[in-house]
Amino acid sequence: MITLTQKAADHISSFLSKRGKGEGIRVGVKTSGCSGMAYTLEFVDEVQPEDVVFEGHGVKVFVDPKSLVYLDGTELDYTKEGLQEGFKFANPNVKNECGCGESFNV
Repeated sequence: MITLTQKAADHISSFLSKRGKGEGIRVGVKTSGCSGMAYTLEFVDEVQPEDVVFEGHGVKVFVDPKSLVYLDGTELDYTKEGLQEGFKFANPNVKNECGCGESFNV
């Protein structure tokens, strides 16, 4: 299961509204970075048959089955800290993260 905080859902809803289209957001992982894996985020305009769909605060989150293995239990938040803002992943499966926070391993 993937969950969203209210702040993350509000941010995604705002972007979808500005775009004027979209079913929700796709969360995934790819091989990358110094720790092995990195998160991916993209808008979903076309649902794929294999997608697993979660909904929180009125926003749909799409995940492919291969990524779900690494993301199950993750909460997606949107934070602003000083000049930094962006999505933050609270993933219980992560064993290590790189120093810059861009990649992880499980």
